[in-house]
Amino acid sequence: MKLIVFFFLLGLVLGIPVAHRVVEWLLNVGLLPDDVNIIILTPVEFIMLQVKVGAWLGAGFAILALLIDAAWQSGLAKKTPRPARTVIITTILAILLTAAGLIYSWYLLTPMLLEYLATDAQAAGLSTEWRLSSFIGFIVSLCLACAIGFQAPLITLLSLQSGAIDRETLLEFRRHIWFITFVLGAAFSPPDPLSLFLVAIPIILLFEAALIWDNFTGESTGVNS
Repeated sequence: MKLIVFFFLLGLVLGIPVAHRVVEWLLNVGLLPDDVNIIILTPVEFIMLQVKVGAWLGAGFAILALLIDAAWQSGLAKKTPRPARTVIITTILAILLTAAGLIYSWYLLTPMLLEYLATDAQAAGLSTEWRLSSFIGFIVSLCLACAIGFQAPLITLLSLQSGAIDRETLLEFRRHIWFITFVLGAAFSPPDPLSLFLVAIPIILLFEAALIWDNFTGESTGVNS
């Protein structure tokens, strides 16, 4: 718990100073649809946005800390001579999965959804003026949801290999895991059905892929026996 709190505070401290540059970059990177204006409605909106960016970064660091701890426990459970080796492999995989999630969000989800939402509003004859916090929050929450969600196969395999849960129990509660995935997808993704499905479905597919991989390799068998 101390490690999680430390990483969260570290992300918060690092995120607030760089938030100004992040916002400026997002406004000029070409994601903003045509005929959409960005506005600020309250004097403290930009300051609060910087705090949110720091909190989002801190949450990402905290998830990484949990994965590292789970990897260490997995290495101990399998009686690996060097559990640190498991930690290094897990960290590398976590970074690769995070990069995959960010690429999926940045190049597919974000531009498609922003264009769809702007076009839909403009087709109804509405003036498209978006709040700065909502625009940045939309992009960052999508990236964060995908970056965390794409850790599903790693979390599943670590849980099985460390003995935290056995395969039979996981299969028994598969439908519940699917449901929780949609609930968490709704919490992290923007509040529209399209975003929810585009975030949740890849995570479920990755979870199922992890189960297939575990069944193929049989790595969790020795832990549970």
